[in-house]
Amino acid sequence: MNRFADLLDMLAFTPSRNAKLALLQDHFRTVPDPERGYALAAIARDLDIPAVKPAQLRELISARMDAELFGYSYDYVGDLAETIALAWPEKGTARAGRNDAPGLAEVVETLQASSRRDGPKLVEDWLDRLDAPGRYALLKLVTGGFRMGLSGRLIKQALAGFGRVDVNEIEELWHGLEAPYAELFAWLDGSGEKPVNAAAAPFRPVMLSHAIDAGDFDKLDPQDFTAEWKWDGIRVQATSERGVNRLYTRTGDDISAAFPDLVDAIAFDGALDGELLVARPGGDGVETGSFSDLQQRLNRKTVTAKQLCDHPAFFRAYDILQDGLYDLRPKPFLERRARLESFVAGLDPARFDCSAMLDFNTWDELAALRADPPFAVIEGVMIKRKLSPYLPGRPKGEWYKWKRDPFLIDAVLMYAQRGHGKRSGYYSDYTFGVWRDPGELVPVGKAYFGFTDEELLQIDKYVRENTIERFGPVRSVRAGPDKGLVFEVAFEGINRSTRHKSGVAMRFPRISRLRWDKPPGEADRLETLERMIDGAE
Repeated sequence: MNRFADLLDMLAFTPSRNAKLALLQDHFRTVPDPERGYALAAIARDLDIPAVKPAQLRELISARMDAELFGYSYDYVGDLAETIALAWPEKGTARAGRNDAPGLAEVVETLQASSRRDGPKLVEDWLDRLDAPGRYALLKLVTGGFRMGLSGRLIKQALAGFGRVDVNEIEELWHGLEAPYAELFAWLDGSGEKPVNAAAAPFRPVMLSHAIDAGDFDKLDPQDFTAEWKWDGIRVQATSERGVNRLYTRTGDDISAAFPDLVDAIAFDGALDGELLVARPGGDGVETGSFSDLQQRLNRKTVTAKQLCDHPAFFRAYDILQDGLYDLRPKPFLERRARLESFVAGLDPARFDCSAMLDFNTWDELAALRADPPFAVIEGVMIKRKLSPYLPGRPKGEWYKWKRDPFLIDAVLMYAQRGHGKRSGYYSDYTFGVWRDPGELVPVGKAYFGFTDEELLQIDKYVRENTIERFGPVRSVRAGPDKGLVFEVAFEGINRSTRHKSGVAMRFPRISRLRWDKPPGEADRLETLERMIDGAE
């Protein structure tokens, strides 16, 4: 566990992307199998250890520490594993120390073979034998809560750099691999052959776009490009091969289990790139739901019959990557688009359609279309070069996104909570509200980014000096017509919601700027947000 603990410790305090890559590559180079493979699985969140749950860890620490003191400590630290690791009382004997630490492979393999009854006992014994960094690594391992700024793509780039191969080769192999990845590391080390992709319906790395700037239009000829609507769902890939159907996110996460209604409708052999939405056929075509509707289906391990009925999953296709045995990615976009339209025409219209192409000759004409989309769930336009092949990553000059301007409101800070990781000592998660008669603030959203580090310190100071009530980790902040902190909040969309007290739900809210100059009584009213919804509808 010592080397794994050291890796986590260094990653946590290394902000640089390139430095994180170097740390991972050095670990892969110097740590033998299977330790490095289990480390990879852990940080990639590909390890499942059902023998220990967070509630059982709380029971372990409650037997060693006053519950109220632990509660205060957890509130301050903001992370369960870190709090237990720091608070765990080391025994007076010489048992605690690095020389007595179990190996990572020993821990993983023992826990995976253990029952829910035996798992906590094993963890308790190891906690007694480990130092604080080792305890933290062990607890993070069993809870799976790694937050070190490591995306799945970054981890695969570290592997690619270590083995001097293209990252896309690893992306396409990934779902056919299992921890501790002995075949993968043998190939990357040069001591073995490239693993055969054993996974049917593999993920194919997606092509991404650049945000377009006003100055870009002067350099681009509109006759070289096509455009289509950018829909407010999540980017996904639907693929089928050898009778296996899968649905992936843009980062390669398999979400098939959460959308069985759509996966069962994948009646083709190939791979499509598109947008996951909630929609159903209506009198005037497909009635597309809001992102709030889609959220009823996202991040669920199981889905009920009512959710399947009320929020049916739908796939709006953007591109075709594979048709049977034919890899279409090297073909120009217009050729793929023609193939896509023919391909989708043979699929179930209750589950699949194509994103409509836009008719324009000048950028001004496209700007007019963007400014007046036909549906509220459209968040802008996608601009694609007609001759562009489907290239993984974010190639320059090929695809652009031109999102509509964000909505802006002025809202008042109502509640604050400490963040996690580097922000665990600061109040960095904020709930804000707007006015509703009779002079009542009603919460309308939450945000935890959009501000600078300097502004974070200012807000944190304000929260500490103006806290009026405490609800566990949450602080209620003084907020009235004459006293309070106003945020300018930017967001991408807004919908009605029965789940929220205000009756509205924002899409992607973030703090745009701090309005120290504005009296809270002049912040926006709930009617302003409701008019935004009415205007969109």
